[in-house]
Amino acid sequence: MLHDGGMGWWMVWGSVMMILFWGGIIALAVWTVQSLIRREQGTAQGPSIGPAPGAPREEPLEIARQRYAKGEISREEFEQIRNDLQRP
Repeated sequence: MLHDGGMGWWMVWGSVMMILFWGGIIALAVWTVQSLIRREQGTAQGPSIGPAPGAPREEPLEIARQRYAKGEISREEFEQIRNDLQRP
């Protein structure tokens, strides 16, 4: 024999557990889809801001030299950049 509404509490507990179970299944499905989309976009680790940790850092003057060598900037632009960077 059940005591004063004992069956009611089991029904509430069962409902809560079912909601948590299906909520977890849905959350897992959403997370999986997002991970697959990020992997396809090449950002599985999230958006990158700046160079990767431990990657060699290029100095601004070296970047200007490379751009000048590729013909992206003129000699005058390179000289201006070099002068600007060498100022204290």
